Amino acid sequence: MPASRSGLLWGFVGVLAFSLTVPLTRVAVAGLSPLFIGAGRAAVPAVLAAVLLLATRSRRPRGRQWARVGVVALGVVLGFPLLTSYALTQVPAAHGAVVIAILPAATAVIAALRARERPPVAFWVLAATGAAAAVGFAAASGVGVGGLQWADVLLFGAVLAAATAYAEGGMLARELGSWQTICWALVVGFPLMSALAVVGWVQQPPTAGAGEWASFAYLALVSMFLGFFAWYRGLGIGPMAQVSQVQLVQPVLSLVWAALLLGEELTVWTVLGGLVVIVCAALAVQVRLRPPSGSGRAA
Repeated sequence: MPASRSGLLWGFVGVLAFSLTVPLTRVAVAGLSPLFIGAGRAAVPAVLAAVLLLATRSRRPRGRQWARVGVVALGVVLGFPLLTSYALTQVPAAHGAVVIAILPAATAVIAALRARERPPVAFWVLAATGAAAAVGFAAASGVGVGGLQWADVLLFGAVLAAATAYAEGGMLARELGSWQTICWALVVGFPLMSALAVVGWVQQPPTAGAGEWASFAYLALVSMFLGFFAWYRGLGIGPMAQVSQVQLVQPVLSLVWAALLLGEELTVWTVLGGLVVIVCAALAVQVRLRPPSGSGRAA
């Protein structure tokens, strides 16, 4: 199924872009307010999004599509950036990867319900195994998954927000277009996010150096903007439950970046765990690539 493989490729490009989000957020909070980071990383690309929409004369959302754009904005423009920014002032980047590792499973569940996809039982078994392997792999890096912290509550909230926005945005991308979907979500969220960014700047004036500002620039231009072009294109091609499993490799990549950028330790068990996660993702993808008997294509 060429369309599905195309969706997987675009999805992986998005995941590669997102894999730097947690480590670079951890870098940025050393010199910037978490409120400014969470809001500013959405306000900056919103200006670019508005220019792009005007330049291309993109069709505006209509009727209920505005409410659906609002769901995307609440999830990935407001919810995920703010919740992760505050959480990562309290825990290391690798700890964030432990919790965010459940995002593919959460996205698969919400996408299956929202898009009425019917993945086979084997897919759900592999998705659950992959999620468990991702959490276990991250824990094996030495982070541990001890008692629940307030930061964990924020991270779980971020996962729920992102999973809901991914599922809704994936469906909306089929109607508005992939990059148009995130652009409209950024534009809708701009008034609130720009105001919050100003508040964050005033409450905690920046003390950032070049590294912190460079990290913020990446979060704004790639994590919050260009990465979503690829990610929503992949989800739009779908099937969403399948493409979402590509994100199982994100914690692997995130911990590699954390080791390279933040000096967090990578062990043999980390490498082995990463291989397990990738295998689970590959097997889940293959299950969905095979159409069920008697059907012209996968749901």
